[in-house]
Amino acid sequence: MRLRHIEVIQAILQTGHLGTAAEWLQLSVADVDTTLKDAEQQLGFMLFASVRGRLQATRETLELQGQIAHLYEALEPVQRLASSLKHHHAPPLRTLCTAPLANQLLPQSMALLRRRFQDTPCNLSSQPTREIVKSLLLHEADLGLSLHDPEHPQIHSAALAQGKLQLLAPHGWLKPRQKYIALQELAGQSMIGLEGQDPLSSLLDSKLQALRPLPVIQTRVQTYQMMRSMVEAGEGLAIVDPFTATGAREAGLDACPLSPPILVTLYALTLKGGTTSPALNALLEIVTEKAENLLTL
Repeated sequence: MRLRHIEVIQAILQTGHLGTAAEWLQLSVADVDTTLKDAEQQLGFMLFASVRGRLQATRETLELQGQIAHLYEALEPVQRLASSLKHHHAPPLRTLCTAPLANQLLPQSMALLRRRFQDTPCNLSSQPTREIVKSLLLHEADLGLSLHDPEHPQIHSAALAQGKLQLLAPHGWLKPRQKYIALQELAGQSMIGLEGQDPLSSLLDSKLQALRPLPVIQTRVQTYQMMRSMVEAGEGLAIVDPFTATGAREAGLDACPLSPPILVTLYALTLKGGTTSPALNALLEIVTEKAENLLTL
């Protein structure tokens, strides 16, 4: 099948009518009908049957439908790039970040970048570090930002800023102007745990398991943002990254670093040997400055 065949099939699947499909594709009804018949001739089976005034997909077409949808999803980046080239725009800056960075640091940084690079489209999404690495290796992303160094031989990791893990507690739980909390003070406390393979979580769990009595962890969640929400709901204490703690503190929760401190580093991940752009370099400068400002609050 040719791409035009697939476009016609998809349009009819969506509309159920030759006329509406023709309007969608900006073709004549005769052209759509001819293309459909040509596809059926090449395939050797009927694609649609007329049922009560609508074109209904045959069993064979329904089996093709999933693969056609996948093909359309794969074509979307090509269409976006072609549109950018048509209007002489720069290629999009594709940035991935882990969840703690997606709520405050990256949106604010992207907003500042857009003021300086108005013609550069920006794509931002949140992924675990392992998925960021995969996307970089497949050239599906230009930059990754994470609180974990994947130590991958094909990935360059650059430290941008450093902070400390912090206790998150309901308002008034900490003493006024308390600057830190000893880890031992969490012994026996009701706490919220973090699921998954997060390296910081693994390190923290080992330290909490050494406390006596053990902290009581009855609820585990998947992200630091969910931990914050559980603290807000009164379900206990949580230990979170410094970026999540900054937003929570601004929202009225208590937060302070642990003692002894557990350091957290913000890393920029790029493909070794890959090319950079002025927009990417500018974003790294903005993220670094923004992160350092947030971590000093």
